[in-house]
Amino acid sequence: MSRFQNERIKSLTPYTPGEQPKERKYIKLNTNESPYPPSEKAVKAAGEAAEKLMLYSDPECRALTEKMAEILGLSYDEVLMTNGSDEILNFAFMAFCDKNTPAVFPDITYGFYPVFADLNGVPYEEIPLEEDFSIDIKKYFNAGKTVIIANPNAPTGIYLTLSEIEEIVKNNKDNVVVIDEAYVDFGNESAVSLVRKYDNLLVTGTFSKSRSMAGARLGFGCGNPELIRDLNTIKYSTNPYNVNMMTQASGLGVLNDEEYTKANLEKIVDTREYTKKELEKLGFTLTDSKANFIFAKHNALSGEEIYTKLREKGILVRHFTKERIKDYNRITVGSIDEMKALLSALSEIIK
Repeated sequence: MSRFQNERIKSLTPYTPGEQPKERKYIKLNTNESPYPPSEKAVKAAGEAAEKLMLYSDPECRALTEKMAEILGLSYDEVLMTNGSDEILNFAFMAFCDKNTPAVFPDITYGFYPVFADLNGVPYEEIPLEEDFSIDIKKYFNAGKTVIIANPNAPTGIYLTLSEIEEIVKNNKDNVVVIDEAYVDFGNESAVSLVRKYDNLLVTGTFSKSRSMAGARLGFGCGNPELIRDLNTIKYSTNPYNVNMMTQASGLGVLNDEEYTKANLEKIVDTREYTKKELEKLGFTLTDSKANFIFAKHNALSGEEIYTKLREKGILVRHFTKERIKDYNRITVGSIDEMKALLSALSEIIK
């Protein structure tokens, strides 16, 4: 670090992204990407947009926002498109948290939440998950803080029902509740249906997982128009052209091909359930993940040992060092062939 860095930044512990190796070809099951390419409509639209890159992108993302709103059953002023869902989550910390309004989220969840809090000088509370990694919703009632919950949670994959989410929202009427739905498309019910019922609910989502666009960096948030205006104030005060032209075009392309997305989702869910059953046969204990990943530990081998030996065999999974989850690995659901390769490698390791 330089001698010019301010004290707050010096104290930051940055988020650690999943490994993106370049030295050899791996089966990548560590960053929750889709195993399937984006829609051909998205690719074609991005290519056409590339011819106009001498121009700025539309700061309103109007065509994309209108289509997203149509699919969500909302209006234009209830939706905001962003540079990945990380951007809108950061906007939420900036807009709805400060020293007088701290943040609260689970102790085991998406690792960016404490980073966003520290980056923005926001105090926060981490509420421990239950022994089975579930969330006790009553611990979030009347929090007096901005509530942030990933649903399904990461890295556990455990899902709160829509009625449970609603209980949290209506028991925090004087604070914003942010529901991060990065993984909601893999067999769960979205809280978007509650947006018009509660003015304190912000739902965020991403095109990275279910729509095969992790490399495009496209996310969104939806909520009461006043919440969206608050977030737009942050956007236009930091980076008004936050979604580039090719990403806007490809996002619109994939939204015009929802059948392709649905077909991929079905394949991923089927592969997830198949892999969970096979892992149990090999002696693994699993959470009931409803995401595009599996959270598993073996009854005889440590999480680090399994991670290391899989890496040696050319397969990457995500290992965490936090005490409560150090024996678990998070395994992205890849193609059926990739998962069979994983299972074969694990069989050899266990033997």
